Amino acid sequence: MGLALLLLIWAITLVSTYFFAIHKWWLPAAASAQAPAIDHQFMITYVAMAFVFLAAQLGLGLFVWKYRDRGSKSQVQYSHGNIKLEAVWTLLTAILFIGLNLAGSKIWAANRFEPAHAGAVPVEVTGMQFQWYFRYPGADGKYGRTKPDLVDPSAGGEGAVGLDTADPAAKDDVITNTLLLPVNREVDLTLRSQDVIHSFFVPSMRFKQDAVPGLMIHMHFTPDKVGEYEIACAELCGLGHYRMHGVLKVVSQEDFDKWLAQREAEKQ
Repeated sequence: MGLALLLLIWAITLVSTYFFAIHKWWLPAAASAQAPAIDHQFMITYVAMAFVFLAAQLGLGLFVWKYRDRGSKSQVQYSHGNIKLEAVWTLLTAILFIGLNLAGSKIWAANRFEPAHAGAVPVEVTGMQFQWYFRYPGADGKYGRTKPDLVDPSAGGEGAVGLDTADPAAKDDVITNTLLLPVNREVDLTLRSQDVIHSFFVPSMRFKQDAVPGLMIHMHFTPDKVGEYEIACAELCGLGHYRMHGVLKVVSQEDFDKWLAQREAEKQ
């Protein structure tokens, strides 16, 4: 029985590892300049965890065989354990997890704490139950003033973000439900929420960041492939969470300029 269980454990372990290894990738095709570094970190994590998984499962099978019931030949003995061995694997586990955390934090911090470069496209992302709104500051490069008492989710557009139309800087603000960005140009996002915590998630850009009520969170990334990409909310934000999604369209700089000029002209 011990041998059969050993073979079963090892078979399940090796077969599952094989199918995991031959899978090309677990994420959608990357479409941002930051994606390669993030994907590399994912791969390091996968390889490290695969080693731990194999060592643990193969060891489990071995111990099932070694310490199987041998009837009257088996002698029950009390064991206090091996303190040195426990200290070693605890230390190795700590080094592994702290090391992965530090490596991942460095990549994340590059998009969080370092400011966007000059010339980045400014876009404000507002999340509310259950819709994303995107605001561009227009030709003056300044966002118009917003006020909480002006927020009206049912109005959409200016009302949804609480835009104060009496502010001169608000005259050329463009508010849309679709995020349009030029390719190969950095975007400087300002994330905010009107109600609960939402999470702005664009898998193809390898970008995810919470939008928190009361906070203005700055992040940045650079799309490097033209196309349409899904925007999701990765935080359970209410009963309508399932339908809180949007579209990111990455276009040429020329098409972006034409689109933005057209939207600004419509406000005149």
